[in-house]
Amino acid sequence: MDIKEIQTLIKFVAKSGASEVKLEMEDLKITIKTGTSDSGNETTYVQQIPMPQAQMMPSQAPPQTVETAAGDAAKAEKKEDDSKYITIKSPIIGTFYRKPSPDKSAFVEVGTSIGKGDVLCVIEAMKLFNDIESEVSGKIVKILVEDSSPVEFDQPLFLVDPS
Repeated sequence: MDIKEIQTLIKFVAKSGASEVKLEMEDLKITIKTGTSDSGNETTYVQQIPMPQAQMMPSQAPPQTVETAAGDAAKAEKKEDDSKYITIKSPIIGTFYRKPSPDKSAFVEVGTSIGKGDVLCVIEAMKLFNDIESEVSGKIVKILVEDSSPVEFDQPLFLVDPS
């Protein structure tokens, strides 16, 4: 695991709200702890420990996602409000970018009218930048993902009002 992957993992854990994540792989162990200091700034600790061969486990369990009841209630409330909108979802796993390059303006903003085939964002996957085009016409109501953040397959990216 290289430093770029570790940085991406740290960002993902910080945004998820988890207070601690432990990841054990073949030859390394990573513990990421997040917390809030007195000044309100988020503090992230990363500990990387090489594991001896004798302690390697024969099979690794996949990481589990933990969601709180408050998070579930907020999602249910959001779905009710957003039912009249069309959700544009990520077709691939990668890193979401709202701009074609750092010095350019964003493809779309809230309130932008879009048509079929308009480029909404770019998702980087394995060093390839993939244009994500709209399959519907309408107006962007909400952008659900922050710029430069990791996205999963089928993760909602935009809400579009088709009217």
